[in-house]
Amino acid sequence: MRAPPARLELIALPEFPLVTQGDDLSRLIVEGVARAGVQLQDGDVVVLAQKIVSKAEGRLVDLAAVEPSTGAKTLAGQVLKDPRLVELVLRESRRVVRARPHVLIVEHRLGLIMANAGIDQSNVDSGGREVALLLPENPDASAESLRARLCQASGAAVGVVINDSFGRPWRRGTTGIAIGAAGLPALIDRRGDPDLFGRALQVTQIGHADEIAAAASLLMGPADEGRPVVLMRGLTWRAPPNPAAELLRPETEDLFR
Repeated sequence: MRAPPARLELIALPEFPLVTQGDDLSRLIVEGVARAGVQLQDGDVVVLAQKIVSKAEGRLVDLAAVEPSTGAKTLAGQVLKDPRLVELVLRESRRVVRARPHVLIVEHRLGLIMANAGIDQSNVDSGGREVALLLPENPDASAESLRARLCQASGAAVGVVINDSFGRPWRRGTTGIAIGAAGLPALIDRRGDPDLFGRALQVTQIGHADEIAAAASLLMGPADEGRPVVLMRGLTWRAPPNPAAELLRPETEDLFR
């Protein structure tokens, strides 16, 4: 296993425009990289906020068009949320994990355990409407498609990570995690590698894409920063690429389900 880098560079692409449905994210990123005064290079990783991917893919829903079911209305009464929003959460979910006033934790159809199925209303230009933004249909596929277009446009072999803010069990605060990845190993298995004293690691697997996402979040920010794309330079790895779906713990390994 190649040693991790001793130095990394992170660049938030400046003056990134507001993204709307149908926008070509690869073109906007290439233009943003040029504004930053750099060029894409082999091994670069482009980290995107989930919101701009969802916006470009048209995942915006007008709440006025949502008719909540009886179940959604009942659950909305328990969690004190808009029944239309709860209806969208249920449509995007496999099951409700926990529900109490102001808290609705579900298993998303992608397998992610998360609040409100990742549906958000912040940093969304509503045009005066009540709207909600869903996660991409298939974040790993979105990352791979974008990676291919970036490679074609730049001639560089780059990786892509789609980043979303997640709360965590047993710890306060949110942190960035990868919900989509392409061109890099989202999960790196270090089992069998020696430690400093030659002892083989027994259980160590590295959430590589999650670490990338968390680092990029330091520049992205959660509010009005307007920095939805971060370029990370200097990473090295030898493990083969695998998608962000590899980060999900299988049900057979889940001691708390």
